[in-house]
Amino acid sequence: MLDLSRYKGIVFDMDGTIIDSMGTHSIAWRKTCEKYGYPFDADYLYGLGGVPTNEIVKLLNEKHQMSHDPDEVAVFKRETFNQLKDKPVVIEDTFEVMQRYQGKLKMGVGTGADRNNAMTLLTDSGLLERLETVVTSSDVTHGKPHGETFITVATNMGLEPSDCVVFEDTEIGRKAAKNAGMDCIMVINGKIELP
Repeated sequence: MLDLSRYKGIVFDMDGTIIDSMGTHSIAWRKTCEKYGYPFDADYLYGLGGVPTNEIVKLLNEKHQMSHDPDEVAVFKRETFNQLKDKPVVIEDTFEVMQRYQGKLKMGVGTGADRNNAMTLLTDSGLLERLETVVTSSDVTHGKPHGETFITVATNMGLEPSDCVVFEDTEIGRKAAKNAGMDCIMVINGKIELP
């Protein structure tokens, strides 16, 4: 069993870590790539989990020598995702951690999703009431792998980054935790990988 008693706070990534929405994101990205002529690479896009959508568009433009407006493409992707009306599924492994430490450790979410999307998913899944703070790509200047998202979560909870542990499902998220000065526990395919 995972012992987190040496920490004062837990920071959860959202998509793919506490909510299984990555499949829906993949469908939305496939439709977005089709519309804008990008070759669709599910593994590449999954690996960018946690990176703000308009930053992903900049990377796609660079990779495929295209020049689409990042904001326009991001809006299309977000609207496509929202039209899919996916009922968020809570990931059992991380939810058990959340339940076990509720009231014992402070908890927050640090996500690359925009604020409206994050608040909708967290509300619809019943997780929002369990959290002290939610920090989204709308709330920071530098998205993951920069550490700002996770540092802001710690600050909002009144904690030092070193007092927090991050749960993440992508390598970019793991780097963001490291850049924030936090320990990181990986969640791979919905399962916690014990360090």
